[in-house]
Amino acid sequence: MVGVTFFGNFDLASLAIWLFWGFFALLIYYLQTENMREGYPLETEDGEYSPNQGPFPVPSPKVFDLPHGQGEVVMPSRENEASHRRENLAMARTAVGEGFPHKPTGDPLLDGVGPAAWVPRRDHPELNGQGVPKIRPMSHRDGFFVSAGRDPRGLPVVCKDDKVVGTVTDLWIDEVEQLIRYIEFELEPEFGGGKKLMPMFLVRVKPRWVDIKTLTSPRMAQIPDIRTPGQISCLEEDRISSFFGGGSLYD
Repeated sequence: MVGVTFFGNFDLASLAIWLFWGFFALLIYYLQTENMREGYPLETEDGEYSPNQGPFPVPSPKVFDLPHGQGEVVMPSRENEASHRRENLAMARTAVGEGFPHKPTGDPLLDGVGPAAWVPRRDHPELNGQGVPKIRPMSHRDGFFVSAGRDPRGLPVVCKDDKVVGTVTDLWIDEVEQLIRYIEFELEPEFGGGKKLMPMFLVRVKPRWVDIKTLTSPRMAQIPDIRTPGQISCLEEDRISSFFGGGSLYD
């Protein structure tokens, strides 16, 4: 018999379990190193390399082909990390040691720091599976309509200081997720004029108006604009959402 004449007293069950644990350890090592393609090597709050990089090494660079002719990206790479880093932020240390928060030294909403921080993402729109922008105005899409709740188009926009600052003109929808991402509104001339976007999840649609819960009227003219009408990039999304989100603490 194979178990007697070939393996002798060797325990096949023990071999199987040790092979499993070896495979599991290699799997954890692989997944952890692949997870380190962004954000590594670790840095301190001041941008210097952290003295403690952890037990796993940074993986070797790998080239990823982006879909729909958007080029390629190498991960990890110093050039890629540098392009996603903002320098000379208007912040100051609150303690000598690491791990303590920094405090803003200017206008945090305009400087984009703290809760209002944003990351320099790709300045191109997020695409769906067909290679077209996934977030577009509802007025450009005949097959979409508000099926439940109050349609806010035409309602006045009110800030948290109870001033009417504009009127809702359109809704920007995520066609893939089938939901509203942004509300477009026209600012009154006294607040700067022009069209602005506000994140749907940071405002409240009421029966007679749309309530901006985080910003006051003087901030309306400072809301980041979009470069291309009818299209919003990942960078513009991050900046607009951060501006409204940071207002809950700073405004």
